[in-house]
Amino acid sequence: MPPAPTVDLQPTPLRKSLPRLAIRFGVIAGFTYFALLGFEWLTTQIMKLDGATQSGAMIGALALVLVGYALLLAIPFMPGVEVGIALLLMKGADIAPFVYAATLLGLFIAFSIGQNVPLKWLQSFFQDLRMLRVCRWLDRMQNSARDDRLERLTERFPSWLSRIAVDYRYVSIGILINLPGSFAIGGGGGIMMAAGLTRLFQTSWVILTLMIAVLPVPLAVWITGVEFLK
Repeated sequence: MPPAPTVDLQPTPLRKSLPRLAIRFGVIAGFTYFALLGFEWLTTQIMKLDGATQSGAMIGALALVLVGYALLLAIPFMPGVEVGIALLLMKGADIAPFVYAATLLGLFIAFSIGQNVPLKWLQSFFQDLRMLRVCRWLDRMQNSARDDRLERLTERFPSWLSRIAVDYRYVSIGILINLPGSFAIGGGGGIMMAAGLTRLFQTSWVILTLMIAVLPVPLAVWITGVEFLK
């Protein structure tokens, strides 16, 4: 099937793009700053939970930390996994199911954000950056069905790479989020947000993939205790 026609994009004039870019990067910088503050707050709260008794106040604080962990994990390049490991080390097997659920929630939030962000907004952003090739790719993606995009990817990649990137894309995502050093490519949140942006993944299969991919560490801690992490 021939590719969908694309619009003739031109770079945005600097007098218009520079103020918009300044605002956007200011928002990103502010968001990153508050995300780092959130990480420090979570770390402090986890230290307070160490050795705390099973009181109502502690349970409430623990629930708040788990929600904060899920939100932090959804942010690309944020060290959310470290928070989950710290919770498992401090609270042991009892908290493993809750860390598992919070991890699922955080990664799915990241995927949902990527899947639902308006492509026109992204196109405008990259047009201001004069990255017209990315703009054209977004335009083609917006104007073609998922099956057509998968077919073109299969034709464009070598056969071995198309099997990884297309045929086994869910398996590849599951491996990537568990890969040591995945922080360098965005961490779990960045990987899942990028997966959502491609619009190549079905939500139900993503949920199943995450349920399997996230399970090993919490399950091992739940069965064997924190010695597994040490």
